[in-house]
Amino acid sequence: MTIEQRLTAAVISGIKTLYGADIPDNQVQLQKTKKEFTGHLTLVVFPFLRISRKSPEQTAQDIGNYLTENDDIISEFNVVKGFLNLTIASNCWLATLNEINADPDFGIRQAADDAPLVMVEYSSPNTNKPLHLGHIRNNLLGYSLSNILQANGFRVVKTNIVNDRGIHICKSMLAWQKWGEGATPASTGKKGDHLVGDFYVLFDQKYKAELRALEKQGFTHEEAETRSTLMEEARALLRAWESGDEAVVALWTMMNSWVYEGFDETYKRLGVSFDRIYYESQTYLEGKKTVLEGLERGIFYRRDDGSVWADLTADGLDEKVLLRSDGTSVYMTQDIGTAKMRFDDYPINRMIYVVGNEQEYHFKVLSLLLDKLGFEFGKGLVHFSYGMVELPEGKMKSREGTVVDADDLMDEMNAAAREISAELGKLDGLQQAEADEIIRMIGLGSLKYFILKVDPRKNMTFNPKESIDFNGNTGSFIQYTHARICSVLRKAEEQGLAISTQLADNTTVTPDEENLIQLLSTYPDIVKEAGDEYSPACIANYVYELVKEFNRFYHDYSILNEPDSDIRQLRLVLSADTAKVIRSAMGLLGIEVPQRM
Repeated sequence: MTIEQRLTAAVISGIKTLYGADIPDNQVQLQKTKKEFTGHLTLVVFPFLRISRKSPEQTAQDIGNYLTENDDIISEFNVVKGFLNLTIASNCWLATLNEINADPDFGIRQAADDAPLVMVEYSSPNTNKPLHLGHIRNNLLGYSLSNILQANGFRVVKTNIVNDRGIHICKSMLAWQKWGEGATPASTGKKGDHLVGDFYVLFDQKYKAELRALEKQGFTHEEAETRSTLMEEARALLRAWESGDEAVVALWTMMNSWVYEGFDETYKRLGVSFDRIYYESQTYLEGKKTVLEGLERGIFYRRDDGSVWADLTADGLDEKVLLRSDGTSVYMTQDIGTAKMRFDDYPINRMIYVVGNEQEYHFKVLSLLLDKLGFEFGKGLVHFSYGMVELPEGKMKSREGTVVDADDLMDEMNAAAREISAELGKLDGLQQAEADEIIRMIGLGSLKYFILKVDPRKNMTFNPKESIDFNGNTGSFIQYTHARICSVLRKAEEQGLAISTQLADNTTVTPDEENLIQLLSTYPDIVKEAGDEYSPACIANYVYELVKEFNRFYHDYSILNEPDSDIRQLRLVLSADTAKVIRSAMGLLGIEVPQRM
């Protein structure tokens, strides 16, 4: 039982004894005492005034007197208006630290075999371009959210839907046919996703040149788009692919295979993975089938041009096309098919889509359509909506080739980590292989932490120069603190100082050490909050507060040179458990922490 749980039970008992009333657990509001007041935890007494029929100050005084007289968990208290500030007895903090120390998986709940199953979809790349900075935020959020949900006792399936069909890949295919001269990843020395992305950019350049030429002939921009032979050829490729044309399918298979190899390399380097990958080229057929069944049942309707639509005006939305007049599918059709296939494949209790906030309307429509089609899971879909990520220079555009490539960004972060580490002498004396591995951890960890520390619902600007700093709210600062603790523990081992599994009951604990223990003890609550709120930022900001608190402690107190053996043991245990929680928290963010820096 945690201190908060024990204190909650004591308050409930006190309200019953003092005022003869039963109250639920959630009416007991405990919060960390503000730094300007004395105490560890503060009880808000305003919810009890209706029961006590006394002033806030007198009610707080009554409860404070009861707690100190009936439970040795409280050593003293003070009242500030309607707030009861409680000081927890030192022996309780020692007991708490012993509990943390005894639990190697402190803060993490293991999933039972019958735990609810959550599927998390993230990444969702198109096969016409490499992964970019926007994909990095998506992948990091999805992977971290999966870790956090698993730490909350859920069974989790990490999934990806690859958008491997449609007009976008046909544009790259057409550009390769016309101007590729047989280029392959092997012949060019380029990653396959980069090579295909180059042809996507080339198509856009040629298309815009064609439009400008038509406009010079006197056509409006809209008329030029209609007359574009390039765009018509791309659409013809799409129709040929959907009809199963062998040559087109062979080209599509070849170019997509290049992209998949490139994606796999980037995912591995980024440190994210998936349990199951779906492909739009497989799921869109299921979607078309389901839509046509809905048409037969009168859920949808067909227009004169042959296109199939859903009328959602009665639900406060608009009309949505599901099949174009030429019979080709739209994204919504694919998502219907993907959802159906997933729920056929897995006993999913909750489906979470990690997709940018510009798609909020799309997921409102998807949820409603699935519900109308009779799928019980329709209304339960969760859109984990996150804000866009930009660079200081502004937005990125794939068609114009102005995106920040994920591979290039990781290279840049690696180079910056190497340069800064060299300037500060962080890796002096290490073998080159070990130094290179630590540099990789620093560069990638800085990138991940900088992105994940931001509230996912907010837009953000990623500045590589600000993300690597060994001071401040950065991944490298947290990694350095962990390495510092590991250095202390190594020295303790060299001196023959074994870390105790049970601290002496009479060990003196300073207020600063109590604050650090209290912060460690809240880790399980932070993990739960991050899962409830779908927010890796909760974890990131907690671990930053933890390392700040530890560094203050490290600066003010001796550890290895403390002459009192019991106090020295306390500080070694406190250091080891801080490192354990740092590793756990950063692991939930998908960030590695080195033992040396």
